[in-house]
This record gives sequence, structure tokens and C-alpha cells, in this order.
Amino acid sequence: MDAFLRLLLVVAALLLRPPAADACAWPHISCDRAGRVNNIDLKNAGLSGALPPTFRSLDALQDLSLQNNNLSGPLPSFRGMASLRNAFLNNNSFDSIPADFFDGLTALLVISLDQNPLNLSSGGWTLPADVANAQQLQTLSLNSCNLTGAIPDFLGTMNSLQDLKLAYNALSGPIPPTFNGSGLQTLWLNNQHGVSKLSGTLDIIATMPNLQQAWLHGNEFSGPIPDSIGNCKRLNDLCLNGNQLVGLVPPALENMAGLKSLQLDNNDFLGPVPAVKAGNYTYSENGFCADKPGVPCSPEVMALLQFLAEVDYPKRLLGTWSGNNPCTGWLGVTCVAGKVTVLNLPEYGLNGTISDSLGNLSTLSDINLVGNHLTGHVPDSLANLKSLQKLDLSMNDLTGPLPTFSSSVRVNVTGNLNFNGTAPGEPPKDASGSPSSSTPNLPGRGALPENKKKGSAVLLATTIPVAVSVVALVSVCGVLIFRKKRGSIPPNAASVVVHPRESSDPDNLVKIVMVDNHDGNGTSSQGNTLSGSSSRASDVHMIDTGNFVIAVQVLRGATKNFTQDNVLGRGGFGVVYKGELHDGTMIAVKRMEAAVISNKALDEFQAEIAILTKVRHRNLVSILGYSIEGNERLLVYEYMSNGALSKHLFQWKQFELEPLSWKKRLNIALDVARGMEYLHNLAHQCYIHRDLKSANILLGDDFRAKVSDFGLVKHAPDGNFSVATRLAGTFGYLAPEYAVTGKITTKADVFSFGVVLMELITGMTAIDESRLDEDTRYLASWFCQIRKDEERLRSAIDPTLDLTDETFESISVIAELAGHCTSREPTQRPDMGHAVNVLVPMVEKWKPVNDETEDYMGIDLHQPLLQMVKGWQDAEASMTDGSILSLEDSKGSIPARPAGFAESFTSADGR
Repeated sequence: MDAFLRLLLVVAALLLRPPAADACAWPHISCDRAGRVNNIDLKNAGLSGALPPTFRSLDALQDLSLQNNNLSGPLPSFRGMASLRNAFLNNNSFDSIPADFFDGLTALLVISLDQNPLNLSSGGWTLPADVANAQQLQTLSLNSCNLTGAIPDFLGTMNSLQDLKLAYNALSGPIPPTFNGSGLQTLWLNNQHGVSKLSGTLDIIATMPNLQQAWLHGNEFSGPIPDSIGNCKRLNDLCLNGNQLVGLVPPALENMAGLKSLQLDNNDFLGPVPAVKAGNYTYSENGFCADKPGVPCSPEVMALLQFLAEVDYPKRLLGTWSGNNPCTGWLGVTCVAGKVTVLNLPEYGLNGTISDSLGNLSTLSDINLVGNHLTGHVPDSLANLKSLQKLDLSMNDLTGPLPTFSSSVRVNVTGNLNFNGTAPGEPPKDASGSPSSSTPNLPGRGALPENKKKGSAVLLATTIPVAVSVVALVSVCGVLIFRKKRGSIPPNAASVVVHPRESSDPDNLVKIVMVDNHDGNGTSSQGNTLSGSSSRASDVHMIDTGNFVIAVQVLRGATKNFTQDNVLGRGGFGVVYKGELHDGTMIAVKRMEAAVISNKALDEFQAEIAILTKVRHRNLVSILGYSIEGNERLLVYEYMSNGALSKHLFQWKQFELEPLSWKKRLNIALDVARGMEYLHNLAHQCYIHRDLKSANILLGDDFRAKVSDFGLVKHAPDGNFSVATRLAGTFGYLAPEYAVTGKITTKADVFSFGVVLMELITGMTAIDESRLDEDTRYLASWFCQIRKDEERLRSAIDPTLDLTDETFESISVIAELAGHCTSREPTQRPDMGHAVNVLVPMVEKWKPVNDETEDYMGIDLHQPLLQMVKGWQDAEASMTDGSILSLEDSKGSIPARPAGFAESFTSADGR
């Protein structure tokens, strides 16, 4: 309290008020119940002087508002102020900042240091890496405070960061690649004043789906505006003026209905002025061909500008290729009677390909592009130019074959070392079929196909490259097949996965399916949208929440102040409540109890947020948001109406439920396998769940399953192997090698999946010490002993199932799969892709004959039942000494997925 009293004395002197006996009675000061200061609000108070060096002793301080005063001197270190959430120190005169200022500010949500001359005399300062430990940081405002160097990479990895304001500093270099897919909503990088300003392209900006305000003006950004800028559908304020941006403005900007302000002034933009609907729109001091938006350029100008775009907008040409008349001083362009006749750009450093658009310049007679770095093929459109007499493309990196030109055109492609337009060893020829006088006899280099009179030479010239290509293709395929068999290529490596922040996603929103739930483990979704009342895609409706952070008061209202009547269940984390938003959308809210708050619990809380905001799949439960206020730690999930699978397998009598049919169990198994396959092989990174069990498998109102509870998920950096820092999971589901060594691979999840399959077959829990028969207490070991004995397997099957011969045949296949999944050696377990392979035809077999309403998610299931387990059976039959042959060694390998079965997660809901 001594440090606090010293601060109060300083404040008292500044305000000319006598100090009060009770510190908590001071105006603008608040304390908690223990009498510790938790709020200081002295903004706009006319204060001057310095903050005491012991300021950080206020370890209970949560909110600090000292903005808009005249405070000066050094900023004291805030090191260790772990409760501090909001700190407003902007618009003062602090002259330095200590290196450990941010150390330990783990609860920080908002901080502003704007308009302070920090470290001005020492040349500025850089943002320390300690900032990255504030994982809940939402707003970082550091305008005009002498930041130097590059934008730190770690800022792009902070998933909670929404507002980043770094304007009027001395930053330089490009926007780091870690910002790709960032969830930022506000980005101010404008008006850097160093010797070198911010530079590079704007490609990363177009990958930020939540971006609303981007101020990038007054820098040295270059290149064109990326066409994918249209993916930033929420963008309403874009300032690009005063940079070195070039080229055609993409039409996507014209179609952005939400764009309210756009500044394009003082760049090198060309072509037509885009007809943007923004009310605040400026575009002067560019090379546009017209003075008004929407006025088209002449066809010749557009043809040349499209050519310019494909050769990477060389700076040498940008200064003159502007306006709407290429015959008025355009470098390298010659005109006759107002029409372009010559394009003469030898050794101009052109990089890229030759555009088809040159074929629209019908009056071209001479094209000279000698000595550049052009790649690709010569476009067919050039052969259609009726006025063309000379085409010199020598000394580039072009490839053939060459289009067939008129005999009157002299073509030179000498020096293109990869050009395959003629047979090896044949000298280049002009279009008439005669050896070119301008080219030496260079075997295998730039050559022309013969005219029709030289048909045999043409045949030879085209056959050899095609044959070589076929051989190469076959060789590559062979290598890939070999590598895939050896396990070095994931079995589903060709599958397309769209990440929540992937720029190829058409709208960069996550479609979340909401369903009714009255069980404890209801869960959530990620992204910026909530949705409707059924887990079928056709019923989805969208509600835009803006970001993942949800105010506690909203959740209190939704859960009726966390009333006992809304409790869905309890777990080690805390209590799960049912909630209803104002529009009727049901949610599940997981609330951490104060008694369980620990480093371990907080780690799991943060892990769920970190994982679920990065991955999405129709068979993974999704996070809608989270809330961190004071001691409250809340996670909000989508609401799954039928609750946990464990309830339907082991507690169906207690809850007066109908037992699950075998058909539903098969569908559940397939859904879980798909979700786990995505985590292991198809997501942007490999993840190991570590706690897959029936209690963590949730069911929607159509009994489609989703894997939940990602607090223990571990990232496997190399795609397969990770060393766990501590043992985690649930006994009965733990793989033996993980329990013994602590080292975990994706095969540990496969083991857990095998145990879940056993539960689906038997209706028995994974472990139960109360079972009278000791052999059955541990399900995995007991089931593996009896699964090959038909009589014992029949007796082990859940008695609630209608056991026909056909049902038993299906159960036997799944029992076989469960046994292999729980093999003692991890190398003998299949991966989840193989589990999907086994389950797909089983689900097909149990599809109702005339049921056209069931959603099979676009999978082609109309195929005969495959002998998916034949490989396992053949392998076991060929073994001696009781060992199990690994999948990779099995000569009777499991067949590939049926033709037409290619999982495509290309839609926003993971489909």
C-alpha cells in the first residue's frame, strides 16, 4: 500500500487536493473488496509531472485512464501487473519506455501509448516480444510514439487482436507473412516518416476477411491492388494514397457495396477510373485514361495495359504509359496514322508472360521483345495479326511449340534455351521453312515448325516433346504412388481444404449450424457468424457477430444469469449452461468455476480458443466466441440438441431415450472418423486431439456427430510426432505407448477411436471397475480377446440392437476395424483415412432404399460393398507367432476409396 499512498500523494499535489485518510475514498479511484486499487480514472485532468517508479506495485489494478494530460518523464515499468486489462496513456509527454514494460501483462485487452515522444533522444524503440504473451489483447494503439524497425511477426499470430494502430512512426519493410488470414478489423500503418517506409505488396491485406478499416497511405507499397481484395467483404474504409501502387484497379472494388471511403491519389494506377460507390472517393494524380469513374479506355490502351500487367509493370514504362492515347509519348510504342504499328521493348527487364491481348492490336507490324525474361508460350493470338511482318522474341526463356505464322512473318526465337518448337539438332527456321539468316545453328534451341511442305519435320518436332512429357508424367506418378505406399505422402494429400481465413473461400465466413440440445456437453462454433435451428446445411441462417469476443452481460442474459435451471452438465472445467440469444438462437456456454482456475485450466481454455479459431469441419464442434472479464472465463459453442454420445450409449434409460440403432451408430462412427481425419491430415496443420471419447462426441438433432473438447489438443509440428509435456486424456482410451512414454502421435487418437467403436458395438463403457467379471473391466483388452470368436462376439453385442445376420455381418467388419485401431504397436494401427475407407461402404449398406431426404454430404455412395477388411484378414492369416502385420506391410492392402469419393471442404461450412 506504500506505493499506492505515494501515488495518491502525487495525484493529490497535482489536483491541489489534500490526501484523504481512506485511499479508496478518493475521487476517480476504485478499489476491490480487499481494499486494493483496481481502477484509476484521471483522463483529461490537467495532470503534470511523472509517475512514480513503484507504480507497478499496484498489482490489483485492472483499468488505468491517464490519457490527455501533461504527464512527462520516463514511463515506469508495468512489469508483473498481471491484472491490468485496459491502459490508456496516450496524449502525454512520456519520454522513454523501459524494455520490460510489457513483461507479465498477460490479461491486457487494450493499451494506448499514442502521441508520446518515447525514446526520441535514443532513436526510437521496437515492440518487445513480451507483448505476444497477452493472448487476449484486442487493441494495440501505438500511433506517433517513435516505433522503429519492421512490424513484428508475432502480431500476426495474436488471434484476439482486432485493432492494430501503428501510424506516424518510423517502421519499414513489408507486412509480415504471419498476417496472412489475420482477424484484424482495424489496421493503421499510414504515414511512416523514416528514411525507408513500409513497402512490399498488398497481397496479405486481401487475406484478412474481417478487415473493416485499412489506412496504408503515405508509405512505399508497390505492385497492383490484388484481385482478391474482394474477399474483404467488410471493408468500408481503404486509404492507399501516396504510395507506389501500379496498374489496373481490380473490378472487385467496384462491387464492394460496403465501401464508404476510398483514396487512391498519388500512385501509378492506369486504365479506367473504377466506378466505386464510396461516398468519399478520391483518385487524382494517377495515370488513368479518363477523368471520371466508369469511362472506358480505348481498346488499344487496354490491350497494351493488359500486356503491361503480365510483364509485372516495369518502372521504366510506368512514367509514360498513361492516359488514353498510346501514340502520345508512350515509350517503346510507334504509331502510324494514330494506330499502333510497332512495339519495341528490347532489354527492358520485362518479367512474366506475353499477353494474349497483343492480338487485339490489329495494326501491329513489328514486335521486338529481345533480351528480356519472358516465360511461357507464345500466344496463338499473335499468329492472327494480319499486319505482322516481324516478331523477334530471341534471348528470353520461352517454351514451345510455336503457333503457325504466315509465311510472310519473320520469327526469331533464338536463345530460348527451353524452346521445343523443332526437332533436336535442327537449325531454327523462319516462317517460310528456310534456315533463318539471323540465327546460328544451335542444336535443340529456339526453332520453328516447318510449314505444310515440311510436314514430317513438324511431326517429329511435336512427337518427341509429347513422348518425353508422357514418360515424365508416368515417372512422376510412379514416384508419387511409391511414396504414398511407403507412407511419405498423406493418403488424402490431394484433398482441398479451405481454412477459415483462406483467401480462396468465397465469403470468408463460417457457416454454423445451431441445433436444440438438452445435454451437458453442448458446444460451439468459430468464425464471425452464428446460425439457425438444425444441423442440416439447408436450414442455415446467418447472424453476424463481428468477432469472437462476447460481452459477459450478453451471456448472462442468454443464460438467465446462469440459472440452475439452464445447467446442461458439469465437468472438470466447470459448468455448461444452455442459453438463448435475442433472436432465438440456442447456444451452450461453458463457464470456468473460480475454484478450478489454475494454470492448467487456463492453458486448456486458451487452447480451445486457439485451435477452434483455426480449424473447422462439419464434424468438429465449433466455437462461437469467448468472454474474459475479471474472473469470468467463458466459452460459447454451438448447441447440439442430442448431447453426448455417452448419454445415448450408457444412460439412455436414465434419460428415457430410445437406444441408438446400428444405422445411427455407423453414421456416428463415420462422422467421427471424418473429423479426426481432418485434424490429422487435412487441416492446415496436423493436430492430435488426445481426449477422444464418447463423452466428447456430440450429436445434433439428426444424430450427426461432431468431435468436441479441444482443450488438450496438441500440434504436431512435423505432421506426425509430438512430445507431450504432460500426460493428458482419459484412462480407458489412452494408447499404451502414450501412457508409458508420454510421447504421442496421431496413432494415439486412432487407439481412442477404436475404443469408441467398441463402445458402439457393446454399449459398455471403456473402463468400469464395478463390473463383476474382472476380464471385462478394461474394454479394449477384453474386446480384442473375444472379437474373433463369433459366439463370444455375438454375446458381447449391445442387447438393444436388433441382431439379424445382416447386422452381425456389419458389426463383424467394425469389430475387425476396432481391433486393428487398438493394436498395441502404433505402427500396426491404420490412420483415420483408412477408417473412413472402411466405414463409407458400411454406411452405404445401411442407407434406406427409398430415403431421398437424408443428407450424405455430397458423397457418392452408390457402389457395391467393398471387401475393405480383406487385407487385414489376409495379413493375419499369413502371420506366425501371433504378431500383427502392419498396414504398410500387408500384401492384401485395403482398397482405395470408391471412385468419385473425394472429400472436398470447399464450402464455408467445411463441406
